[in-house]
Amino acid sequence: MGPLMLDVAGCELTPDDKELLDHPLVGGVILFSRNYHDQKQLAELIGQIRLSARNNILIGVDHEGGRVQRFRQGFSAIPAMGDIFNRSAEVMTRAEQYCDTFGWLMAAECLAFDIDLSFAPVLDLNGVSDVIGDRSFHTQPEPLINLASHFITGMHRAGMKATGKHFPGHGNVKEDSHIAMPIDGRSLEQIAELDMYIFTQLHAKGLLDGIMPAHVVYPEVDDMPAGFSKVWLQTYLRKQMGFDGVIFSDDLSMQGAAFIGDFAARAKAALHAGCDMILVCNNPDAAAQVIDNLPSNMPTNTRLAKLAKAPCGDFNALKKTKEYTLAQRSLAEYYH
Repeated sequence: MGPLMLDVAGCELTPDDKELLDHPLVGGVILFSRNYHDQKQLAELIGQIRLSARNNILIGVDHEGGRVQRFRQGFSAIPAMGDIFNRSAEVMTRAEQYCDTFGWLMAAECLAFDIDLSFAPVLDLNGVSDVIGDRSFHTQPEPLINLASHFITGMHRAGMKATGKHFPGHGNVKEDSHIAMPIDGRSLEQIAELDMYIFTQLHAKGLLDGIMPAHVVYPEVDDMPAGFSKVWLQTYLRKQMGFDGVIFSDDLSMQGAAFIGDFAARAKAALHAGCDMILVCNNPDAAAQVIDNLPSNMPTNTRLAKLAKAPCGDFNALKKTKEYTLAQRSLAEYYH
């Protein structure tokens, strides 16, 4: 698998899409709401993507639940993670059960359409960040770790790997890294005791298969945003934590990545820092620039293949299972 994950234009592939997918650097496709009309179309699009790709690829989507769920009609309405504890009347055992069930349900529905990954869960604390907000399970580390553990356990039971984001933590900055360069001025000790502690503990439990770093600068640690920082990715994530899973860059089209330079510079910097796969979204010219400026014979990254889904039944088969029926019952109870 190549190190580049890109997107496609619409509900079916264009000739330009097919040309990009045939490049050896392309190892993944991320889907957005514009790529979804209905279930039949989605299945056909994913089939086209797999046929057009030169190599095996990962197909991903941001399908966290709540306001970040790319497919709506025909898919279960997964709740925002931040609502689950409150709607469970702050009864932790009930919230744990919901997290496990909804993690399984989200993953099972995506897998049934031959999607390998939902980039979930969000492991940031719900602090001052509006872009995080109710995407986060909780405001405090220990309850967040507990709820996220159950959500990931559900994902794993369905057969999907989990990608925690946004390392080492995005919840303490007000700015949205999609449109600004957030700066978190805390010390390493403060970050390690709160935000990074969540990642450390979930990794220690063996629950994290992938991690996506934040486009946030932590100047007390390094002047580079975490996703471009050898200090964060190599010294702390790989060496200190001992994490050997996949490191995904966040989208290199985001404003939080812009000060690195043009898209070729961003791609090279992220890979050099230690990212295994880089995301370039919503900008086909940028994807082409990255392809034109990276060597096409980059060595195969064996970590990436470990995130590929195993064969499973389609959506019709899923709906006939007892666990799906029980999950729908839990979802109806949750919203009642």
